[in-house]
Amino acid sequence: MLTNLPNLLTLSRIAIIPVVIALLFVRTDWADVTACILYAAACITDWFDGYLARAWDQVSPIGKFLDPIADKLLVAAVLFMLVAVDRLTGISVLPAVVILLREVLVSGLREFLAGLQVSVPVSRLAKWKTTIQMVALGVLIVGDAGPDGVPVEAIGIVGLWIAGALTLFTGWDYMRVGWAHMAASPAPQRVAPPHGRPAQPAR
Repeated sequence: MLTNLPNLLTLSRIAIIPVVIALLFVRTDWADVTACILYAAACITDWFDGYLARAWDQVSPIGKFLDPIADKLLVAAVLFMLVAVDRLTGISVLPAVVILLREVLVSGLREFLAGLQVSVPVSRLAKWKTTIQMVALGVLIVGDAGPDGVPVEAIGIVGLWIAGALTLFTGWDYMRVGWAHMAASPAPQRVAPPHGRPAQPAR
């Protein structure tokens, strides 16, 4: 059901996105701190919704559909906004691009493999990547509103580079698994041509 608690937590991650975006546009300390708190709360729900769904036996098709979408929408929105408000500039945009491209790649691979009824479990390295990425983005959101004397933005950028490097490794793992199934996929069947015409692949 859409209204069970795990699904409501997932929906809350989507609902919080426009609020975080609006707060980042305000560009004041209180807005940055509030945006960081909301983002952190959304990251926490990412763990709780899956845990509660399994613990309460409330895993549903709509939950499986919404959960990865909510994660990707939140990450993409925050990355775009960090570039828009100049928290990420120059070459520091590169890991953000890598992360976004990996999300698109993994989404496509999962859709392809789902058609073959093949599931790809999340590796431990991918979980570390996600954790470091979440922390780095949260640090970049708070920016100069962080503790005095602490190079908050520098810490966030370093964390994002680490997450970007792990993204390349985990993306390759997904691609390797996906390619093995693509290479093993049967060739399209050919149907007998009417009236002697050249055979065409079945569509």
